Amino acid sequence: MRRCAGLGNVEGVNAALIAELTAALGAAKVLTAPEDVLPYGFDGTAALKGQAGAVVLPQTTEQVAQSVRLAAAHGVAVVTRGSGTGLSGGSVPSEGCLVICLAQMDRVLEVDPANLTLRAQCGAITAEIDAAAGAVGLFYPPDPGSMKISTIGGNVAENSGGLRGLKYGVTRDYVMGLEVVLPDGRVVRLGNACVKDVAGYSMKDLFIGSEGTLGIITEVLLKLLPKPAARRTMLALYDRMEDAAQTISAIIAARIIPCTLEFLDRMTVHCVEDFARIGLPLDVEAVVLMETDGHPAVVEQEAAAMQELARANGAREVRTARDEAEALKLATARRSAFSALARRRPTTILEDVTVPRTKLAHMVAFIAEVAKRHQLEVGTFGHLGDGNLHPTFLTDERNADEMHRVELALEEIVNETIALGGTITGEHGVGLAKKAFLRRQLGEASHDLMQQIKRALDPSGLLNPGKIF
Repeated sequence: MRRCAGLGNVEGVNAALIAELTAALGAAKVLTAPEDVLPYGFDGTAALKGQAGAVVLPQTTEQVAQSVRLAAAHGVAVVTRGSGTGLSGGSVPSEGCLVICLAQMDRVLEVDPANLTLRAQCGAITAEIDAAAGAVGLFYPPDPGSMKISTIGGNVAENSGGLRGLKYGVTRDYVMGLEVVLPDGRVVRLGNACVKDVAGYSMKDLFIGSEGTLGIITEVLLKLLPKPAARRTMLALYDRMEDAAQTISAIIAARIIPCTLEFLDRMTVHCVEDFARIGLPLDVEAVVLMETDGHPAVVEQEAAAMQELARANGAREVRTARDEAEALKLATARRSAFSALARRRPTTILEDVTVPRTKLAHMVAFIAEVAKRHQLEVGTFGHLGDGNLHPTFLTDERNADEMHRVELALEEIVNETIALGGTITGEHGVGLAKKAFLRRQLGEASHDLMQQIKRALDPSGLLNPGKIF
């Protein structure tokens, strides 16, 4: 039996386990050929990859539980994944592990307009969940940039954010209940459809954002909201990044909470326009996407106020979408940022830090200065409204010297983030990419407490080993 490197007593997949999995799930649901397993060796994180021993494709919670029980009996590590869109290496397999891919558990099981809830399997695509809610006049607010391909189980495991996070919050704010397979194969149901419930510990919240290290989420119960009656989308153009950041601060200080306050820097604007051809000017230093929704009268009032604040803080122009089609076109400028930047160089490293909103202008300038000093191409975009920045390194992982400079630059960015009272990740998670920085942010006692929880629920360390810690 093969030992897994760096994972203590955790074993690699063996022939006996493969035979048992095949008997339980059927041969078509168990992948072992190298060419079949290869696509499950990485996620959306650049320069990180692994080699699974086998992959299973369950379609029911019981099949997930069976797979976990069999793996545990053989001491084999389990790594769970959905669409593989993660950006922290959270679903990169450890050597020789069993990958449980939940993409085939993709059904929206129930939409309940009377209780404003939706129940879905973990592999349901986020955009399809929102569409199912929309069919009955409701909507699901969390909208990560990958919503057209990411799965709801992955969103919950990473506590994903999105463009509407400023006003509506993140995934955690909409999870009412979970079905979870524990590391020993037991199945638990946590939470319920009640609006108020304080019976015991809020166990479901422990699994939200746990990145597959404490249990495997197989079903979710989500809170929905009524669709806003009106929406107004605007794009403000700036000659100075500092003015764009100051506009955000002014809008928040004016007690306006838009549903979207996003920005793109000069490099990102150029890449997006080259990619999407939506008519963005190329001589700006920054653009800010502003969107308000709600009651029509409130929308008109907030839109007018935001336009005025943008101009008062240096915007040279504010464009307002004439209709839904143009609003979608403007929003595409932000949603396509990562894809557009990825076309520029062979390797795209999308980072994720968050600082208090009053520190935004400083942090944006600091990122630009670090990039210049290390001679790196960095495009920065993100959720200015909630302080979440995505400095994106455009590089080539085959160039060892350049990758070393990326590491040095990231170290400086993380240190500055923590010094400003920020966090090393606002929405992508810790995974493999950020685990070296976690203790630095949390401190010894908080970091040790998290490890105690991991040991209590997964004493053998079989679920997603090597991630977070």
